[in-house]
Amino acid sequence: MKAIRSVLVVLMIAGGLVAAPVSFAKPPVLPAQAPWVAVGPQYDTTHVYVAPEDFDRFTDSFVATFGGSKSKQGVFQVTPTPSQTMSQLVFTPVGTISVFGFKTPTPWPFGAERTGYLVTDMDAAMKSARALGADVIVDTFPDPIGRDAVVTWPGGVNMQLYWHTQAPHYDPLQTVPENRVYVSPQSLHKLVHAYVNFSHGKVVSDEANAPGVEIGRPNDTYRRIRIESGFGKMTVLVTDGHLPYPFGREMTGYEVANLAETLEKAKAAGVSVLVAPYTSEGRASAIVQFPGGYIAEIHANAAK
Repeated sequence: MKAIRSVLVVLMIAGGLVAAPVSFAKPPVLPAQAPWVAVGPQYDTTHVYVAPEDFDRFTDSFVATFGGSKSKQGVFQVTPTPSQTMSQLVFTPVGTISVFGFKTPTPWPFGAERTGYLVTDMDAAMKSARALGADVIVDTFPDPIGRDAVVTWPGGVNMQLYWHTQAPHYDPLQTVPENRVYVSPQSLHKLVHAYVNFSHGKVVSDEANAPGVEIGRPNDTYRRIRIESGFGKMTVLVTDGHLPYPFGREMTGYEVANLAETLEKAKAAGVSVLVAPYTSEGRASAIVQFPGGYIAEIHANAAK
């Protein structure tokens, strides 16, 4: 009887009537480790879009607040379809920004990307991002000095990746800014998994009950995850989206030595304080708005 059953099973497998035992199945193909493509946090910029008439006023106020210098200003085409924008880099000890003032209508989806990250190999970076679940919303295209693309990570985090024909050389930062990303609980794990693998980063803290004052809700708590990698810092703020203005509008947090002194410099340069300084878990923070509309978080060690 056992022999008959064995013959029947073999015949059914051969005929495709039942699944083969696990031992007969082809082993799963594990994804290759993502390549290391980060260059350094001083090459990773927040993208700031302002009206051309506000351009100089904004860049002047940013340097007055944080110190630093500007690259030569010019007008370029930086999109794959025809457009013209004023463009300039602003280098500060606490982070670099790329500033755009479009003289023509801004082609979609430019203006929605929050950051530009320099990579060592554009093709390898794009292959890795795709494999990890990023949606490529602007495929690779040439610009005057290299190549660019825009991807969206899970949770709707838009990021430009760029590569220069001639490698740039920027001074190291005194403090590394944080890319502040607001996501829903449903997108959290996909985002963290994808970005940590892409960046070869690590989760340095995961606070399930972070103080709600950090998102404008002092009577509540929320989840906060901090990631560090060769691209710099990312803080993931996990919320239900019930955020009072201006929380969620700030894309970058800048670390300074003395918050009070920095805010005085900022106000003297025409910067508005939208959220007055508050202290949470050893950090003193405020949220400001620069001329032209750019909103940023500024923080320092609370003991300073």
